[in-house]
Amino acid sequence: MHIEQSILNKVNEWLTPTFDEATQAAIEEMMTSAPKELEESFYKNLEFGTGGMRGVMGVGTNRINKYTLGKNTQGLSDYLHKSFPNERLKVAIAYDCRHNSNTLAKVVADVFSANGIKVYLFSDMRPTPELSFAVRYLNCHAGIVLTASHNPPEYNGYKVYWQDGGQLVPPQDAEIIKVIEDLKYSDIKFEANNNLIEYIDTEVDEAFAKSTVENASFNTPADAKANLKIVYTSLHGTSIKAIPNVLAKAGYTDVNIVPEQAEPNGDFPTVVSPNPEEPEALSMAIALAEKIGADMVVGTDPDSDRLGVAVRDLDGNIKLLNGNQTMVIMTAFLLEQWKRADKFKGNEFIGSTIVSTPMMLELAAAYDVECKVGLTGFKWIAKFIKDFPNQKFIGGGEESFGFMVGDAVRDKDAVAAILLVSEIAAQAKASGSSLYQELLNLYIDFGFYKEHLISITKKGIEGANEIKQMMIDLRENPLKEINGQRVICIEDYQASKGKDFMNNEEFEIHIPKSNVLIYYLEDGSKICARPSGTEPKIKFYFSVNGILDTIENATSVEKELDNKIAEIISAMKLN
Repeated sequence: MHIEQSILNKVNEWLTPTFDEATQAAIEEMMTSAPKELEESFYKNLEFGTGGMRGVMGVGTNRINKYTLGKNTQGLSDYLHKSFPNERLKVAIAYDCRHNSNTLAKVVADVFSANGIKVYLFSDMRPTPELSFAVRYLNCHAGIVLTASHNPPEYNGYKVYWQDGGQLVPPQDAEIIKVIEDLKYSDIKFEANNNLIEYIDTEVDEAFAKSTVENASFNTPADAKANLKIVYTSLHGTSIKAIPNVLAKAGYTDVNIVPEQAEPNGDFPTVVSPNPEEPEALSMAIALAEKIGADMVVGTDPDSDRLGVAVRDLDGNIKLLNGNQTMVIMTAFLLEQWKRADKFKGNEFIGSTIVSTPMMLELAAAYDVECKVGLTGFKWIAKFIKDFPNQKFIGGGEESFGFMVGDAVRDKDAVAAILLVSEIAAQAKASGSSLYQELLNLYIDFGFYKEHLISITKKGIEGANEIKQMMIDLRENPLKEINGQRVICIEDYQASKGKDFMNNEEFEIHIPKSNVLIYYLEDGSKICARPSGTEPKIKFYFSVNGILDTIENATSVEKELDNKIAEIISAMKLN
């Protein structure tokens, strides 16, 4: 097959003595036996997306390996020295259960230390939210976590956090990327200064657990906690290091761990995908819950920033909630707790994202607090906390099963979120209600909002071009109606412009640019199209809503809303 000269130039660079013999041998093998794989490995450089940098492990510029991560770390080291002159620089590093995470974390630590930067390296795998906490607890200038979240086993990744404990955001991300791109691989300092690498564990663990219990506990009686039967699964990930301990410290005594999934394992052998968004991922936990009569199932992804929650519906059947539903339940509970404690001072806010449920805006209005809405990715919610220091963050979330309670952690945090949802469930059960019934009560008060997400995977170079063309078509040939409903507004976040077709007016969008399109229909439905920043996918988010007058009608109203979503998907030819 023909390979572009620009790709061959990169390949030849990787065959020089800058790269170790094993890397060179792997490339030579691909050149003779797998030229397509060679092209995929070198046709581009790995990029930072919404959740940092993720990719398949292997050799090449488009793969996660010691050289791509080493170059990132060298660039970040140079940037830190420039940003904080004459300061004793400190970074914290954590890693998850994935293959090579521990060795790649040590490579990253080595490069930082070789650049004269003090490194706090966790001695074993830890949840991502604990890294965010550790950055501020240890007064670090930055933090790194080696994780690919819920991606398949062949992936790994690299997430960068700044002083505030939040992920990198513009303009720093672009500035750092520029520094990295200007480096040569021969510039990487791999020789560690082990005097600058300090292993951390118990002290930070205890501080993180204490902070979590303080932030996510709300005066639930001890007998209510004891009466809540929970099934928990870590899906072979890192949350096993934190969640059982936190729930025990908070007083939850009936926590049943799925034994087959308790052992960390980068192959994730019992699931198709270690993603609590997928019903299949929680099937073993749900089976255990049915067997022992549990009230609730909770599970996390491998790095413990996402949570999945399944509860018993009105008929006693276990039902997996979606991320918008858990976000609404938790936000409404926090707002009510703040109101009862008379904590509102007029400067509070909650956080959400442009692809999440509009119901968050309704909740904010009801409690007279602001709802700040940002781009997809929790880094934008963390940025709100940093950008508005005179306002108090209550909590917030995004549709992709992420939630943050208060500001002790500046990223989505399944550890605190699972404690919070346990508090809600325990209090509801003690009062003769249930977590699901509390959700339906919110739908009666604010409207029944139902959301749905579909992801269309398009792998490789051809797939990337297909995704690009789908977005071009939606922009340049916009739909005028969908499923018999007029399109009344389109927001284009890449152009930072919107068009109101009802009043024939254009308007500016004051949110950072992103490749996102949102269509609004005359019946209140909302459709968002967005290529993933970390996976070879294009995602479509749907939100519809209706009126719920009584709990008894919930099933029929939900069915109507599900049918409407299915009709919209069919009308857009996405099925």
